[in-house]
Amino acid sequence: MNLASGCILPRDICPASKANPGNSGIIHDMRNPKIGPTEQTEREITMLGDKDVVATIAVKDLVTARKFYAETLGLTAVGGEGQEVIVFKSGKSTVNVYRSQYAGTNKATAATWVVGQDVDNIVRELKARGVKFEHYDFPGMKREGDVHVAGRIRNAWFKDPDGNILSVVNG
Repeated sequence: MNLASGCILPRDICPASKANPGNSGIIHDMRNPKIGPTEQTEREITMLGDKDVVATIAVKDLVTARKFYAETLGLTAVGGEGQEVIVFKSGKSTVNVYRSQYAGTNKATAATWVVGQDVDNIVRELKARGVKFEHYDFPGMKREGDVHVAGRIRNAWFKDPDGNILSVVNG
């Protein structure tokens, strides 16, 4: 696994590994106060603004997670790493669900789907599939059923089987 490039495949297969086999040297140079950032490191740092991001969510049991993310949320499994990771596709995004002893310890929202005007319909459908929604007391927000409302923003929070907080928002 090449965590530096975000690739979940072995290092010799990851495209970033082949393109920049000297990655560890860049990290070493950045730690040395006598050596300033190189043109290459500047490019790598500033290029994140136009790159896709992947949600990475820890779970205890991949069988339970696969059922929830695929059957309940409707995501498509597109890959994985044996008994450690399942890669799901959601729109143009990727959600990596991985096995971890720390699953469910995050007390903040782990992933949010921007669903436009479909918030209420999606909330109804998820509720019909057994999802229980979280209710929070946020200043300046009111609740319409399971949907929190603040001005034009409509947001609903729920948890996966491990307690990871997920949400849908109209955006």
